[in-house]
Amino acid sequence: MKVSKKNLPFIGLSSLVLLTSSFATAADMSGMDHSGMDMSGDMSDMDHSGMDMSDMDHSGMDMSGDMSDMDHSGMDMSGDMSGMDHSGMDMSGDMSDMDHSGMDMSGDMSGMDHSGMDMSGDMSDMDHSGMDMSGMDHGSMDMSGMQGGQPPADARSPDYSNGVPYGQYGKPMMMGSMPLWGVSVDDLGYQFDEDQINFEATGWYGTDSNRIRLRTEGSAQTKDDKEIDSLSSLAYWKPLSIFWNGEAGVAYDTENDNAALMAGIVGTAPYFIETDARAYLYTDGQLRLDLGAEYEWRLDQHWVVIPEVGLTAFSKDDHDNGITKGFNEMEAEVRLTYETFSRQLAPYVGVSYETALGKARGQRRQEDESVDSSSLTAGVKFWF
Repeated sequence: MKVSKKNLPFIGLSSLVLLTSSFATAADMSGMDHSGMDMSGDMSDMDHSGMDMSDMDHSGMDMSGDMSDMDHSGMDMSGDMSGMDHSGMDMSGDMSDMDHSGMDMSGDMSGMDHSGMDMSGDMSDMDHSGMDMSGMDHGSMDMSGMQGGQPPADARSPDYSNGVPYGQYGKPMMMGSMPLWGVSVDDLGYQFDEDQINFEATGWYGTDSNRIRLRTEGSAQTKDDKEIDSLSSLAYWKPLSIFWNGEAGVAYDTENDNAALMAGIVGTAPYFIETDARAYLYTDGQLRLDLGAEYEWRLDQHWVVIPEVGLTAFSKDDHDNGITKGFNEMEAEVRLTYETFSRQLAPYVGVSYETALGKARGQRRQEDESVDSSSLTAGVKFWF
């Protein structure tokens, strides 16, 4: 067959023009308008792995069809997409199996508009594990099909009962909401030099937020008239903060045979110092202030050294009861305890010291009473 050589230049030139236009079309899609593009058909096997969508307009794009098997794994969206408009894009179709795992969206997407994008379809199986969408604005996106709405019929009930009754014991309660009770005896010991028994005990009933507390402290003489001096109170207790609790109630003092209103604060100061401060307003106008501090120096799992100190002050003189205005008395004690039975029982030995302060020293000398005294002590503390 004889081929004419006259047409060869024209054929070569046409091929070059077509090849050049193909490359130009593949390289630049920045001005493409997809506003009327209908993608509602079956696109389940479409491959977008090499697609450059850096400046495309998708404002009217309809993607409501079946795109369950579309593969975007190699799709490059790393360019400038700040002007892309998805406001009218309809993605309500089935996209449950779309794979975006390798999609690169690391470019500038700060200006992309998804405000009108409809994504109410089924996208439960879409994989976006490798997508970087840090710059995209989804402020007005409708994702009502992905979250929210009414729970399914087989959803778990809010109280986790699933309709099963609680039986004879009733609905369970959290431990912190259950009313409980406890008794704590912080001191039950004997002072050998003073021939007296000292005691301090507290009982309570309630929850972690509200309790009623009954507290008593004092001493009982073991010789002569065997007199008992005690200060007892019934108070309402409530936490004030993480480390501090407040209490308020009524009290009765057997030493001066008088009732009083009581208010106090008890808690843990820095360095784990157990601190308490209580004020008592008696019916005769006398105001009493008790301050105390205690620290537990743990030697090992059982042996504990406990130093403690207490101060007592009054607002006015009461010579009938041996009381002077200001600080009257200081008590200090150091105990060595051994905790056993899960630390619920702790026998101890120690040394106690008492001294009068201020004008109370002179008054005691006038009444031929000791100003300072010290004694060996032994006893036990426990709780249950």
